[in-house]
Amino acid sequence: MNSNYTTLAIFQYSTEAHLLKATLEAANINVILVDEVTVDADPLISQAIGGVKLRVHKDDLFRANEIYNTTRRYALTTNGSPIHCPACNATQILIAPLHRKNLFYMLFPFFEKKRHICTKCKTIF
Repeated sequence: MNSNYTTLAIFQYSTEAHLLKATLEAANINVILVDEVTVDADPLISQAIGGVKLRVHKDDLFRANEIYNTTRRYALTTNGSPIHCPACNATQILIAPLHRKNLFYMLFPFFEKKRHICTKCKTIF
């Protein structure tokens, strides 16, 4: 693997990765998809191998991240309004990865409380 590339985003399915890949390539940013063929061959193992990784050249990382932040969908409240970060009041909020702090939540992850993460200050709430 070329060490000049770094992972910008990870997707569960390759179709999601291809949408961002097309947007970045339209902005003349070099993009590589890793594990795309493996996930397409057997989508059930996507989580086991860590999903489809979208990698960009390190020189284009800042610009690619700006484009990605303008195209991704952020979490909303039940009535459709943006969620605000309690630390910095930003509205670029994503659903945080599951914590899975004990065996019960590993076996039954749907019982774990949903948490959010701010993309600006990285606060988890």
